[in-house]
Amino acid sequence: MNETPKFALLALAAGTLVLGGCAAAFSKHAVGNVAVPQPAKSVELSRYLGRWYELARYEQGFQKDCDGVTADYILRADGNISVLNSCRKPDGKQKQANGKAKIVDTATGAKLKVSFFGPFYGNYWVLDRAEDYSWSIVGEPSGRYLWILSREPNPSQAKRDALIARAKALGYDTSMLRITKQP
Repeated sequence: MNETPKFALLALAAGTLVLGGCAAAFSKHAVGNVAVPQPAKSVELSRYLGRWYELARYEQGFQKDCDGVTADYILRADGNISVLNSCRKPDGKQKQANGKAKIVDTATGAKLKVSFFGPFYGNYWVLDRAEDYSWSIVGEPSGRYLWILSREPNPSQAKRDALIARAKALGYDTSMLRITKQP
């Protein structure tokens, strides 16, 4: 057997492992030694649809300096979900991003893939939620993303504190949360 293809495959595999390890080691928002939790409850899509207000998040470049953040989820005819994320920038301008989502874990409905850029999808896991769907905590396997969402834009401080405490109990570094101002 020709050794060149075998060597190329070994080099590719080793490079993939090294790059994957580097990405995990240098992740700004890594959860640390705590494994990212699996979703705590199943999600009924029909109850999850609608408007959500962001209460807090791990700051990301695509959401930099955004307040008044909302996410609207609408069922599409093909069974997938339309996603409309909106926010207000410091200059008062409204910024919007249209995307689509699909459920990838049909057993629980709590693991979705979301895309805002063509065929590229990212994980969107509903890690926990209220029984009445009044709040949810969303993350993904790497621990780099975290959103705390509510059906009301300005819940009580006690409710906010309880949700942040729940995110901490899930293993997230809540000192890195950016609190979202809602009008």
